[in-house]
Amino acid sequence: MKIETLAVHAGHTIDSATGAVSAPIHLSTTFERDVEGSYSRGFMYTRNNNPNREALERGVSAIEGGEAAAAFGTGTAAAMALFQALSPGDHVLAHVDAYYGTSRLLRSLFLRWGLEADFVDMSNLDDVKKSMRPKTKLAWMETPSNPLLKIVDLAAVTKIVREVGAVSVCDNTWAPILQRPFDLGADLIVHSTTKYFGGHCDVAGGIVVAKADNEFFKRVRSIQYEGGAVPSPFDCWLILRGMRTLPWRMRAHSENATKVASALAQHRQVERVHYPGLRSHPGHEIAAKQMSMFGGMLSFEAKGDRKAAMSVAAKTKIFIRATSLGGVESLIEHRASIEGSGTTSPEGLLRLSIGLENADDLIEDLDQALK
Repeated sequence: MKIETLAVHAGHTIDSATGAVSAPIHLSTTFERDVEGSYSRGFMYTRNNNPNREALERGVSAIEGGEAAAAFGTGTAAAMALFQALSPGDHVLAHVDAYYGTSRLLRSLFLRWGLEADFVDMSNLDDVKKSMRPKTKLAWMETPSNPLLKIVDLAAVTKIVREVGAVSVCDNTWAPILQRPFDLGADLIVHSTTKYFGGHCDVAGGIVVAKADNEFFKRVRSIQYEGGAVPSPFDCWLILRGMRTLPWRMRAHSENATKVASALAQHRQVERVHYPGLRSHPGHEIAAKQMSMFGGMLSFEAKGDRKAAMSVAAKTKIFIRATSLGGVESLIEHRASIEGSGTTSPEGLLRLSIGLENADDLIEDLDQALK
């Protein structure tokens, strides 16, 4: 099946009891045992499994070309399960420009728990090679990165990681459909399904997809059950519903973002635009090789200081000042103030989630705000 067809049908079945085309939401927390004590229908307790969660995991796994998946209540919970699957003393190599919540999770919780971690610019292969250790067990890649949209050469980095016997993880939240990490050597893919999979800023979720249902992934699955950070049946239903339009939305997000980025790159009040679809972007050639389109996220640096950037965000009329991304509405935010102390985001940087409005309206809105 082509990706549009797969997105519509993956994880979906006709309800055998009623013939309903739209899947029912199974709210029950517990399921009946057979007379002899078994669970022949496959479900025991909703923390263990649920029909809606099973459908979501099957659907997202099919979209990414994986063998299995484990859904969680948030993207951070999905990341947490991967780190919990490691052992104290193991070393993690992470992208320095990864989502700050992932970096915070490693620094504030797992370093105290006994993991070791180095944060390097994974767009620099020499830095990746130098940072590998005998104890490196997991490499956390994110491309395009958040918020500077640096591009990691997935094929090259996964090859380096494989040579030391470590697990390679790609946070593919910003590029579902557009990027195929498993084809480029990744072992695991993580999504905050809150973003593009849900697509409407009305549901939180996360998921880990495994290329192979191996021993490491079985530990992740065990943590899912034992820790209980699972999504509700309704959340799973909403995310799976959002997935049905995902290929078409990603195409529109990308087309709009390309137009907006091109306009901003020519604006006299803009210092710099971070978008891999621009030929001026240092990672453009690699992005063009491993992405079918360049995504709906971009950031730019307004001329001036923090005050100038905040002023631009205050003047937009279509763009909404809000955190998150991947919805139909366009969002704008000043990343440094969101991330707080320790941020590596430039003070003049504004991150944009480009929605599904008309691109000309978005360009006009940013133009009047910059003036």
